[in-house]
Amino acid sequence: MTRVPFQRVLIANRGEIALRIVRACHDLGMEAIAVYSDADASAPHVRAADRAVRIGPASATESYLRSDVIVAAAIATGADAVHPGYGFLAERATFAEAVIRAGIAFVGPGPETIARLGDKLAARRVAIEVEVPVVPGTLAGLSIAGGADRAAVMEEAERLGFPLLVKAAAGGGGRGMRRVERIQELEAALRSGSSEASAAFGDGTVYLEREIRPARHIEVQLLGDRSGTVVAIGERDCSIQRRHQKLVEESPAPGLAAPERRELHAAAVRLGAAAGLTNAATAEFLFGVDRRFYFLEVNTRLQVEHGVTELVSGLDIVAEQFRLAAGEPLSEQARAAASHAAEPSGHTIEFRISAEDPAHDFAPAPGRIGRWAMPSGPGVRVDAGVEAGEIVPADYDPLIAKLLVHGHDRAAALARSRRALDEFEVGGVQTTIPFHRALVRHAGFEAGDLSTDWVASEWDGAADRTRSGRLALIAAALAASHDGEAPERPAVEDGVTSGYARDGWRASGRRDMSNRWPR
Repeated sequence: MTRVPFQRVLIANRGEIALRIVRACHDLGMEAIAVYSDADASAPHVRAADRAVRIGPASATESYLRSDVIVAAAIATGADAVHPGYGFLAERATFAEAVIRAGIAFVGPGPETIARLGDKLAARRVAIEVEVPVVPGTLAGLSIAGGADRAAVMEEAERLGFPLLVKAAAGGGGRGMRRVERIQELEAALRSGSSEASAAFGDGTVYLEREIRPARHIEVQLLGDRSGTVVAIGERDCSIQRRHQKLVEESPAPGLAAPERRELHAAAVRLGAAAGLTNAATAEFLFGVDRRFYFLEVNTRLQVEHGVTELVSGLDIVAEQFRLAAGEPLSEQARAAASHAAEPSGHTIEFRISAEDPAHDFAPAPGRIGRWAMPSGPGVRVDAGVEAGEIVPADYDPLIAKLLVHGHDRAAALARSRRALDEFEVGGVQTTIPFHRALVRHAGFEAGDLSTDWVASEWDGAADRTRSGRLALIAAALAASHDGEAPERPAVEDGVTSGYARDGWRASGRRDMSNRWPR
């Protein structure tokens, strides 16, 4: 009989990732304890857990970011492990330390590794030590407090060349990042970037990095055990982004040859081993037009897009996390997945479904969900954290679901993606589904022509042509679908379309790429 890693696990998170971890607990025969704020009292992850503990009001700073309250909840419920998920406290070394001091296992890399790799400057130095190429830039925090400091910074910036990026040493998600095109902009960018980083992460340290552009964003999934063994379980292309936040992830990365994959995986493994990695982490790289990889950072936690690698590799990464946290060695399944990671079988694409308006710079669009119909069928998986009738609160990240589609190759995965996105129906709130429906029908994306500039160049475009271009796209799609016949639109009641399933409106609603947008 397989040993149960832990008896009772507290999940220090919310939404779809909390529900994903609850399910992994139950698969392994473990009890799952949820925590919730007042905004999440009736959320699916709360109802799915064996027990739930209120930790505070809706504000994240008074609930999901309260490490003292969460550790107290773990102690009170007799949890013998805490899984942080992603975001919130997942990469806080002090939280991991507090959990361990309480005599509870932390499901993730150790606090020393989190601290070492969570500082991007320290991570860059580790990479250089093990001969992993890094983006050219500074290796120490910058200060422009005095005249000498200012002169040195300006000289270093000139050496790197423009455009360049001001980046925060702590945290991620683009906070504290500023693009600088001319030397005259540098001082203001350093000050504003440092201020934003300090407010977001409690650390205003910033550094400079040359901008690699155009480039693709490719990351490697790592797993490590306490014996020092680190393996790579494939890579993911995460180039489709807006404001440095990922929208689409896929594996394997299109267009890479097996030798390039092996080189990338080996570099990531060297980095993880040098940092003493245990459990799961992800090494992120830029891939330039020179076909060279440049190390960016390491995320010492489970990634949002871990399911992409699960579907390609056949490995349950969350279950593997629990076993590794319990002190077990890497499983035979993990070792087998690593052995063929450079020559994967099949292709998976993930689409982040967020309550955002892609017509208005992806602005958050909280509200109450009306209709909620998820796609299904062969090769389709949906990790969702909401249901019909629930409110998407403004207090948290607007991600509400992840659509993952698998096929025997990228063309098959794309075909299924079009079908699955057409089946996905959400009413009451605007979502990113319109963007995804357009993306999977874009010739450049179909051809694997990816870069981190894709959204800015192909979706946003110049301000004077954005609106007209989108209207032209919609008009062309409607004409192709209905041979010039305009569909009859049903009435809209309380922001939710009634009669949505009528034959004409259902088809046209798919092709104009939204339930409610554009209005």
